[in-house]
Amino acid sequence: MTNLLFVCTANICRSPMAEGLARTIALEYGLGVDVQSAGTMKLYNRPAAPHSIAVLKDIGIDISNHKSQGVTEDLVNWADYILVMQMRHSQKIRREFNHVEDKIMMLGTFGGQQEISDPIGGWKFQFRWCRNKIDRSIRSFFDQLRLNINPNR
Repeated sequence: MTNLLFVCTANICRSPMAEGLARTIALEYGLGVDVQSAGTMKLYNRPAAPHSIAVLKDIGIDISNHKSQGVTEDLVNWADYILVMQMRHSQKIRREFNHVEDKIMMLGTFGGQQEISDPIGGWKFQFRWCRNKIDRSIRSFFDQLRLNINPNR
């Protein structure tokens, strides 16, 4: 079992979408993964953003029960891979938990981009665009896992 932690700022837009997508894609790919998400702002018990819920519902994924959580020592120790949306998330985790540096990766690099921008406050089409970038990135990451390639190398 591979443990994946997706991280964004508040754990209400991007990382909940990534968590829902990763669970679904892992089943499709036949991968044994456990998935969680968290935010560097450490907000707790907030629902996912309405547009995040809607654009995943559009493709048959339900994240309506999501509750935000912050990045913790327990979560980073649990994770085999910490997949962040932006460089600032990586930097914040490295500052707070310097022993996990080798686990941290930019999710967007697997989808041909560096960072995955925050759609917060945007229109539904912007959340859909973000969802699609996350989907492509997760599929590329999982392709490497399926080939038994360490994506971190």
